[in-house]
Formats: sequence, structure tokens, C-alpha cells
Amino acid sequence: MTMIKVSALSRTSAVAGFIADIVREQQRAEGQAIGAGAVNQAVKALILAIGYLRLEGIHVSCMPEFAEVTIDDQERTAIKLIVESGNSPNQENLYL
Repeated sequence: MTMIKVSALSRTSAVAGFIADIVREQQRAEGQAIGAGAVNQAVKALILAIGYLRLEGIHVSCMPEFAEVTIDDQERTAIKLIVESGNSPNQENLYL
């Protein structure tokens, strides 16, 4: 599975389109962001992607998690967003 890495400089519309495309094809997408600016861009992109998918009748749920990653031999904590399709809006999941 492709990990979508989001930075503070990522274009939200481009990331949103990528998330939506992956969910359409694979029913699941994973994104990762490190730092407040990157997490902000990732969440905005997720909101846009959910809107795109809803227009097509695709409902998704999102599960955020912490992930430990190593960058330049240093451990960092990332926010990982797991987006999955196939859930109806009546199920008890975290919907954004």
C-alpha cells in the first residue's frame, strides 16, 4: 500500500485527489504527517476527499493513529490517517 506523505507545503487539493483516487481503486488509503502544519494540510485534504467521494455515493471512515518513524536516525512521532470505504453512515465509526 502506498503511504501518502503530507508536508506543511502540500497542496490540499492535490492530496485530496490522490486520497480519493486510492480509495476508489483500493478501498483504503493511508496518509502520514509530521508536525502541526503537515497535520493541518492532511486533515484539510481528508475533508476534501471525503466530499469528493460522498458525491459518488462512497462513504468512508477514518481512524487516526500515532506512528513512530525514523528520519535521519531520529525517532519522530507522526500522525497516521487510515481511510477506508465500504461503511454506511449509520455504522459507529469516526466520520470526518
